[in-house]
Amino acid sequence: MSSPLSLATNARASTSQFGREAQSLLTVENALPDPQRVVEIAARHKFARHGEFYPGMRAPVSEAIAMPLVVPLLDQIERVFELARPPLYHECYLSLVTIPPAELAPIQRLPHFDGTERERIAVLLYLDRSERGGTGFYRQRSTGFESVGSERFELYRSRLEEGISRHGLPDAQYISGDTDLFERIHRVEGVFNTMILYRGNTLHCADLPADFAPDTDPQTGRLTLNLFLA
Repeated sequence: MSSPLSLATNARASTSQFGREAQSLLTVENALPDPQRVVEIAARHKFARHGEFYPGMRAPVSEAIAMPLVVPLLDQIERVFELARPPLYHECYLSLVTIPPAELAPIQRLPHFDGTERERIAVLLYLDRSERGGTGFYRQRSTGFESVGSERFELYRSRLEEGISRHGLPDAQYISGDTDLFERIHRVEGVFNTMILYRGNTLHCADLPADFAPDTDPQTGRLTLNLFLA
């Protein structure tokens, strides 16, 4: 039986770049042949908190189910992101934003990166039919960093601490646009059944509207699939 996450035969992939660092972005439209089936499957999963960073609940997805989404693209992924080998499965989740803006922890009000490894590739599939928000990419104003590798981490962290000391913590809301500490350099619309791939060490975050209201139902909430390759 094929995976419900098998890549659609009519999926359309395109590449682009953004920012001063010319970060690569691979966009796949019409990613799934039946995205509604995946949403209905998600509604039967048990979601739970996973770590302190993601502002909501997650349900794990196995390698066998997740990888058919990207296997047909592995050669292209390797080429676009200049990898030494085809990337491998690292982890995967169905993710549902459930935390109201006023309850966000300080770390959840800032752009983040998934790891300092240049080889880590984030795969994000939008599964919210209401298309409430996409993904923003950012530049740290004080350093000009748009990505954080291991060689940049200590400077990034120290400048972030200095910035927070000077400007204070961001207000309790989802970041969507420029702030005192970060400049938004690119935004991707959260179009239903569209998938984007980017380096996990880029500074990014969910880009949600000011009036965003969390919904805990996977069939009507801000649902995404987050697959990480390494």
